[in-house]
Amino acid sequence: MLILAIITCLFWLAVFIDSYIGMKKLDSLADVQPISYLGNPLVSIVVAAKNEAEHIEGSLRSQLKQTYKNIEWIVVNDRSTDQTAELIENLAKIDNRVKPIHITTLPNGWLGKNHALYQGYLKANGKYLLFTDGDVYFKEDTIEKSLTYFIDNNIDHLTLTPDMSVKPFWAKAFVTFFLFGFSYFKRPWKANDDKSKVAIGIGAFNLLSREAYEAVGTHQNIAMRPDDDLMLGVSIKKMGRKQRIVKGQSHLDVEWYPSLREAIIGLEKNTFAGLFIITSWSYLQ
Repeated sequence: MLILAIITCLFWLAVFIDSYIGMKKLDSLADVQPISYLGNPLVSIVVAAKNEAEHIEGSLRSQLKQTYKNIEWIVVNDRSTDQTAELIENLAKIDNRVKPIHITTLPNGWLGKNHALYQGYLKANGKYLLFTDGDVYFKEDTIEKSLTYFIDNNIDHLTLTPDMSVKPFWAKAFVTFFLFGFSYFKRPWKANDDKSKVAIGIGAFNLLSREAYEAVGTHQNIAMRPDDDLMLGVSIKKMGRKQRIVKGQSHLDVEWYPSLREAIIGLEKNTFAGLFIITSWSYLQ
C-alpha cells in the first residue's frame, strides 16, 4: 500500500509539473503592446445573456469603455425571465453601438446559447466576431490588445483564459479539481501547436475572423452541442486553421458558480468535452 501511495503521489506530481510548465509557456495578453496599424476594422461583440440581471449591466459597461472604438455590440437576450431585457434596452438608449435582440422561442434542433449566438452573428457587420457571455468583465484595453495579437500572429481564432472568481469553499475546491483534471486530459497549451490536433475554445472570449467562422459552418454546425465554446475551437483546428490560447486573467474577470451545486451542473458539459474530446473529432468528420 505504501508503494502504491508513493507511485500515486509521484504520478500526480508529474501531472502538476507538466501542467504548470505547459501553462507557463502561454503568451500573456498583459505583455501585448497595441499597434497603430490595425486599420480600424469593425469588431462585432456578440453577447448571449439568459437571466443575467445580476451581471449584464456591469459587464456591458466594462466593454463600452474599450480603448478600441470601432466596435458594435449585438446583445442577445435569450428568453430571460428576470430584468435582463430591460437592462439591455436601457444601455441601448445610452449607447447606440448596443443593438439588442430578444428571443422568445427556441426552434427545434438548437440549444439555447448556440441559437442566441447564431442570431447575433446574423445581425453582426464586423470583420471580426467576438463571442462572449453576459457575466464577463473586460479591462479597458482588452479588445485593442487582443486584436493586435490576432493580426500580429496571423491567426483565425483567439481564446483567452479569464480570471475566475469562485467564493464558496467547496465550490472553489471542486472547480480547482476540475481545472486540474481538465489540464491533464486536455493539455490546452498544445492548441498553440499548429501540428497538434488539440483544440480549445473558452466561452468567455472566442474571437474569430468572420471568414473563418463562416468557413467552419457557424454555430449551425454545432447547434446541438452543449460544449459549443470548445467545439468552435475544434472546428477551427479541424480545418487546419490557426488558433491560439493566451492568458487573459489580467484583462477578463468572471464570477463562477455561487454554490457547489451550480458548479457541478455548470461544469458537466465541460467534463464531457474534456474527457471525451475524441467524440468531437468524429462528430466533425
